[in-house]
Amino acid sequence: MSTLSDRTGTALVVVDVQNGVVAGAHDRDGVVANIRTLVERARAADVPVVWVQHDDEELERGSDAWQIVPDLVPADGEARIEKQYGDSFEATDLEAQLAARGVGHLVVTGAQTDACVRSTIHGAFVRGYDVTLVADAHTTEDLTAYGAPPPDQVIAHANLYWNFQSAPGRRATVASAADVALDAPATA
Repeated sequence: MSTLSDRTGTALVVVDVQNGVVAGAHDRDGVVANIRTLVERARAADVPVVWVQHDDEELERGSDAWQIVPDLVPADGEARIEKQYGDSFEATDLEAQLAARGVGHLVVTGAQTDACVRSTIHGAFVRGYDVTLVADAHTTEDLTAYGAPPPDQVIAHANLYWNFQSAPGRRATVASAADVALDAPATA
């Protein structure tokens, strides 16, 4: 139902599951395990998997911190997007990669919930994509020292508000890793 005509495909997007991003993340191992299961399901269903990696002064390209966690291994031919902004579409070729694959529905996982995941789901939605946020496959670190709620509450809030996002011609949904559809776009 996306507003992108003739783009009925789905893609799994893995945002910033890098050593330096998720080292101290809430339920890191559980979230990474859920993402690994989704990647396996996507590959089995011939659904594209897109890997996003952030690059900045703390995540220098090529450094150990910049690398995708060893629990997850991108396959040959899967799209790799390097970004320097929160929104994975901003100043990258993500849109071109998705268009080439006929994708109009994104299933989004990754880190951090309150930063790059949030920016990416909103960026996709305003660009016309249907977006499913995987409730138990995104995470963030504890930023309570800076006034943020505890990470489990940040994650719960993102799942809550995303389920009520709406806009003409597209759909925002939240699903658990076990329940997310990886073979078809979201439907009304």
